[in-house]
Amino acid sequence: MKKAIGLFAAVLLLSFTALAQKKGGNNHQVGHGYIPAHGPAPTRGARQSAPSHNNNQGHGERQAAAPARQTARQATPSRSYVDKPGHPNAPHVHTNGQWVGHNTGPDDPHYHLDHPWQHGHFTGGFGRGHVWHLTGGGPARFWFNNFYFSVAPADYGYCNDWLWNSDQIVIYEDPDHIGWYLAYNVRLGTYIHVQFLG
Repeated sequence: MKKAIGLFAAVLLLSFTALAQKKGGNNHQVGHGYIPAHGPAPTRGARQSAPSHNNNQGHGERQAAAPARQTARQATPSRSYVDKPGHPNAPHVHTNGQWVGHNTGPDDPHYHLDHPWQHGHFTGGFGRGHVWHLTGGGPARFWFNNFYFSVAPADYGYCNDWLWNSDQIVIYEDPDHIGWYLAYNVRLGTYIHVQFLG
């Protein structure tokens, strides 16, 4: 009899769980430790520009690129990324590898840089095998393992809930926006555009 009651309780619990997921209660489609195997595919019709690897710019050229960082301000999200109930209103990745929100294409003015790669390229490693712990800073300048980055001003509103001194992130190459990388937050399942500062 005890076995039958235990089995009935287990079936009942599974039924309630399935019903909650069916009604949109499944937040496990985003975040919760999931790490995408790879970054997003290039936007359809994206131009294939070769990034400039010339890091020997003069002092004047580096100063000319500085206004992009200096104009950083708290951006207010103007577009909704909530594609399913319970999903965040920020660019995010489903646990099936679908990147939501990375479809603006290479001509998006929010991610234009006059001097891409002005501080060089990030060499710490990309993707699932390279999980980093944030150790300080904020959107204007954050760091881990002596690598420094800044968040794209247009993405400031999408990282308000990041823990800048402890969250785990993974860096991916951005196939559309030259000079930018994508920083994926493992806890939240959201991502932002970031520029390598050295």
